[in-house]
Amino acid sequence: MRRLAVLSLHTSPLAQPGTGDGGGMNVYVRELTAALARSGVACDVFTRAWSPDLPTVVDVEPGLRVHHVPAGPLEVLPKESLPAVVDDFTEAVLGRMAAAATGGGDFDGGLPYTSVHANYWLSGLSGHVIKHELNLPLVCTFHTLDRVKAETMPEEVEADMPHRRAEAEASIIECSDAVLASCSVEADQIASLYGGEPGRIRIVPPGVDHAFFGPGHRPQARRALGLPLNGRLLLFVGRIQPLKRADVAIETLAELNRSGAGPYRLVVVGGPSGPYGEKSLQGLHDVADARGVRDQVHFIAPQPHELLSSYYRAADVCLVPSRSESFGLVALEAAACGTPVVASAVGGLTTLVEDGRTGYLVEDPDPGAYAGAVGRVFDEPLLAERLSTGSVLMARRYTWRAAAKTLVELHDELAAGRLVECS
Repeated sequence: MRRLAVLSLHTSPLAQPGTGDGGGMNVYVRELTAALARSGVACDVFTRAWSPDLPTVVDVEPGLRVHHVPAGPLEVLPKESLPAVVDDFTEAVLGRMAAAATGGGDFDGGLPYTSVHANYWLSGLSGHVIKHELNLPLVCTFHTLDRVKAETMPEEVEADMPHRRAEAEASIIECSDAVLASCSVEADQIASLYGGEPGRIRIVPPGVDHAFFGPGHRPQARRALGLPLNGRLLLFVGRIQPLKRADVAIETLAELNRSGAGPYRLVVVGGPSGPYGEKSLQGLHDVADARGVRDQVHFIAPQPHELLSSYYRAADVCLVPSRSESFGLVALEAAACGTPVVASAVGGLTTLVEDGRTGYLVEDPDPGAYAGAVGRVFDEPLLAERLSTGSVLMARRYTWRAAAKTLVELHDELAAGRLVECS
């Protein structure tokens, strides 16, 4: 039986997505490890403990455990401070893994680990050390890449400069036995921006839980959420930070109001994230006030992941105007619920939104361009119905079970081969 050590240093798969550092990566780690566990692969997820009240180990389901590992102070730390605790985290994880090998501590039996799967560059730093300490294959998923962000978010890259993030990512990629990309666009970025060897870059698309995310009755979803039944409803889901550009969603609402149709409303689901989160949230309120749409914007606190499906089903259109996205899980979940997506033509969104078939891709970041695309959906009911049907059919291709199956095959392949050596 296989056993994976899954590293998620900076955010826990048990944390609420949509606020702080919790987002699509939380969902990815939780859903993928659960799917692996159900396929017979035991998974131990190691994440940094941020409170003294956390249990040492959480048994999530058979074959899946989350370990809260002390590293630095037992409190929430800003992400830019976490490089300083990587060494402590690595040492503590090695201790837990050694206990697992002997059946000691919180572990049952002495099942050895067969691979390490690191998520994000901070975990990659830890995984790099663990690979060489224990002679195990290292698989990395980066979720975001510094050199991609440099093209769209130079202010956030500046915050990472003291920690030389891009250089660390390049070193991790060079030593990884496999680097996972969510789509062909991300695979090309890893190869072109970091010199990643194409043969070690594997495309493993994330999935969607179709038991929760599926089509439903829009009026009933609105009733359940206490939203007005009349009018046209736009939806934005995501962390409130400059990268996600929720302000474009508000500006799009204002542009639509100028058309005289409607009434239009916008629901924004998410909380502040990162060093600019609080400022970004206040900025959204300021934009709504300045454009005279404050009464038409509903700000909703982050919701449990499975409850987001009601918001997707309640909406006529989901807006994803991000500056960059390695994949775009929100777009996939909305599509699975039959909600057309209007998204920026960047990164993984270009592989998820089929322009004119499941939604629209917008090249121009101007809100007027988004309003024009949204207007096409509202103005042609038959088109909206076709987009909804196309979205559901497209989303059915993405399942966590399929992602897990691909990973099981990859780990078997790595176990039978030689480990990549650092140059």
